[in-house]
Amino acid sequence: MLPNGQTGIMYTKLRDDTTSIPANSAQTFTFGENIPMGALESIVIRITASVTSNAVLADMGNVFSNLRLTLNGDVFFDFRQAVSGGSNNNPSSIGYFLNSIGGRSVEKVSDTAKEAYFVIPCGLQVEQGVGRIETVLGYAATAEAVASGTFQMWARYNTATQTSTVIAPSTSFTHAAAIEQVVVRIPQLSKGQVVSGILVQNDSAADELGSQGIRIMTQSAYGLDVDFLRTFNGDLYNGVLYADDDLSTTQLSYAQEVAGTIFIPTFNLVGGDVVLQVDSSSATTRTYTPVLVSAYNAKETIGTRQTVSVAGNTSKAILEHVE
Repeated sequence: MLPNGQTGIMYTKLRDDTTSIPANSAQTFTFGENIPMGALESIVIRITASVTSNAVLADMGNVFSNLRLTLNGDVFFDFRQAVSGGSNNNPSSIGYFLNSIGGRSVEKVSDTAKEAYFVIPCGLQVEQGVGRIETVLGYAATAEAVASGTFQMWARYNTATQTSTVIAPSTSFTHAAAIEQVVVRIPQLSKGQVVSGILVQNDSAADELGSQGIRIMTQSAYGLDVDFLRTFNGDLYNGVLYADDDLSTTQLSYAQEVAGTIFIPTFNLVGGDVVLQVDSSSATTRTYTPVLVSAYNAKETIGTRQTVSVAGNTSKAILEHVE
């Protein structure tokens, strides 16, 4: 149910400040907020910033270095961006990732007046009493000065939420220029939890994959090269949407890839760790971030309520890109 005891969708502001914003040096912020009970579909982060021209060459997601969210002691979002900073002139990995799993990363395009939104799916039940959400937020440096800005964190409640989503800590692997086996470690799965996808990030904005690409042992007897993978995850269909004010100041831009990063649907794997064979064309380090999903049915209540529901379903959102 919602914090007001009704059904449907409701937004609650958790934080609003002028300090937790990027700057032209690396920043880290740690804070906690009380959160009302209810069916928490997602966390929404809104950032505005007045910046010098070319402070962020592409989308605002590039200034994220790491983001960790914990609800009542349980980590549900643990993300580290391998390539970050205002000078990265490519779509951000975090923006691409959120858009791949049913969240949202979008911004109003501007060179000097930034306004960006990041919607993080979670699908968690905040129990009755005082809930607490803890945040560790790291920014990489912008390329030019930031004069001022705002940071907001919102909770979006939705009684039609269908899945719970956990972004588990990544597995890192130091590759040689060879075909090697990578075991992506999966935390002990709770009842009904499955692996819906894996985000692969290289430590540079380059794929550095050989002709055998990546083989998920449960999906193929052969390695799949990077363009093959991007065909079936939807990327090559101009599936990457991002802001780049050098390309347009009136609309978002499309791309067919995020160089060095690829999201691989795993079709709700069960059974624990995921084994890959990776053909790396260079000595490099990659991280492998699993998306864990389980069923969640938020309870409805009687009384005045909305009569059209918007289902929050991470597995469905991932499969829509594939279909």
